[in-house]
Amino acid sequence: MYTIAALYHFTRFDDPASLRDPLLALCNQHRIGGTLLLAREGINGTIAGTRDGIDAVLAHIRALPGCATLEHKESFSEVPPFNRMKVRLKKEIVTMGQPDVNPAEGTGHYVDPADWNALIKSPDVAVIDTRNDYEVAIGTFDGAIDPQTKSFGEFPAWWEENKERFHNKKIAMFCTGGIRCEKSTNFLIGQGVDEVYHLKGGILKYLEEVPADDSTWDGECFVFDARVSVGHGLKEGPHQLCYACRRPISPEHRELPSFEEGVSCYQCVDETSEDDKTRFRERQKQVALSKSRGEKHMGSL
Repeated sequence: MYTIAALYHFTRFDDPASLRDPLLALCNQHRIGGTLLLAREGINGTIAGTRDGIDAVLAHIRALPGCATLEHKESFSEVPPFNRMKVRLKKEIVTMGQPDVNPAEGTGHYVDPADWNALIKSPDVAVIDTRNDYEVAIGTFDGAIDPQTKSFGEFPAWWEENKERFHNKKIAMFCTGGIRCEKSTNFLIGQGVDEVYHLKGGILKYLEEVPADDSTWDGECFVFDARVSVGHGLKEGPHQLCYACRRPISPEHRELPSFEEGVSCYQCVDETSEDDKTRFRERQKQVALSKSRGEKHMGSL
């Protein structure tokens, strides 16, 4: 059984580049897979491996400057969720493109999963899903507003165009694990919104703690690993990934004429050229050959 740890922490790293190599070496030593992002504003990522390996990496991260209070969320998988380990340097650990946004200076009010349903059912509360459109498409909370953004960096412009809709409303926001809401709630506070709330621990914590019978969640939650989606109890969902566009597809979508393994799905079939599809077919052939030899192909997760 593989332990999966999702984590983020906003803190000040004066020299994130100096942290990269020791962290990567430790992950490789313990055969950890996944991705960790380092920036001046902190750390973010998801890793998977043995219990002892994950504990060793978490202990290392908590020893970094300002990271002693780092929290993480765990789930489990019978298959390895990642084929390799990456530690990358970034300008932001979640890209919003707003240099004045600083979650370390304050965020919205945290709402525990047990209290979330009561908040979002209140008539004076507007509930906003801060995730990307392809994530929202497979699951969201009842009554939540979908900004239909293709990237988190589009959210500020969406807010500017739609803010009058939320006059005299409290704003409740949610995302997969909580990190996007750290930034989006800080952004709204900077825009003069008086009452801003967000789901503590994100959708993953809600699905872990709130029984399905009491839930206001509808569908599955997209996750950025080989499981693709999870449901209540963090049970692995039915979705797979389209390896052409990296968006989730259901078993029903795989039956559509637009689906070709590694080449296209109903979401991207019209987005790529025939030359693109020819390249994708060659890549898929190499993936299949590697699989038949019991090898890992670099084009897969």
